[in-house]
Amino acid sequence: MSTGSTRKHTALPKAQILIEALPWLVRHNGKTVVIKFGGNAMIDEDLKAAFAQDVVFLHHAGLKPVVVHGGGPQISAALDRHGIVSEFKAGLRVTTEDAMDVVRMVLAGQVQRELVGLLNQHGPLAVGLTGEDAHTITATKHQPEIDGELVDIGRVGEITAIDTGAIQALLADGRIPVVSSIARSQDDGHVYNVNADTAAAALAAALDAETLMVLTDVEGLYEDWPHSDEVISRLTAVELERLLPDLSSGMVPKMEGCLHAVRNGVTTARVIDGRVQHSILLEIFTDEGIGTMVVPDEQEGDAV
Repeated sequence: MSTGSTRKHTALPKAQILIEALPWLVRHNGKTVVIKFGGNAMIDEDLKAAFAQDVVFLHHAGLKPVVVHGGGPQISAALDRHGIVSEFKAGLRVTTEDAMDVVRMVLAGQVQRELVGLLNQHGPLAVGLTGEDAHTITATKHQPEIDGELVDIGRVGEITAIDTGAIQALLADGRIPVVSSIARSQDDGHVYNVNADTAAAALAAALDAETLMVLTDVEGLYEDWPHSDEVISRLTAVELERLLPDLSSGMVPKMEGCLHAVRNGVTTARVIDGRVQHSILLEIFTDEGIGTMVVPDEQEGDAV
């Protein structure tokens, strides 16, 4: 086989992949997509680099990505270094005054800086902010109920308001906002640690996003875990609501976030496996997709 025909042969599959992406490129062009960055994708160097490439690709493909992140593993490591014990109640980190200082430092000064740096290797794109900036996220003290009693878990916030002004201005300027899940207080002058899944869902709804994508360390929502590893590829809000009481504690805020998003104007919410390199591109630009997609009830039976 000549060099020319070899080149044609190897190039053809690449062209087919690009053509497969075409209807999705058309559909998503100009649309906002909120991506919650978490799990192994945050700590594995190759996955972090692939994530940054995916987000920059979305940007150059005409979408408007907004990244929201927490930093559980990094926070736990920093608290250990400061001699502060990590404690969880109702699936949420108990955040004392001392712990809040560390949380703020890690999220805004470490995790966000690294992510902004990775994105900006591809151009002057990413701008970091926290929920404190320009009143982006406002919260009040959250007290979960355990065994019928309200429990004090410190500086953990429940989101009460979202102001998208700063994010919209950045998007209009062709930037990629990277938001740390810290909120300003509505009523007491403090700052709050807010669940990043919840923050991403609230921002997606307030931004009227096309899609919310939540990166996890599982393939998606399982049909009958632990008895089966069959992933539910698509379900409606009502179907998800029925499943919520039986989900593992780690999946609850993610799936509650997806439910909130699609019930508040977001077209689709997806939980995808962040352990797979370029999982974001696979989900948005291929026919197969991966992970679990949640759609609003009125779209049942529609092609999404």
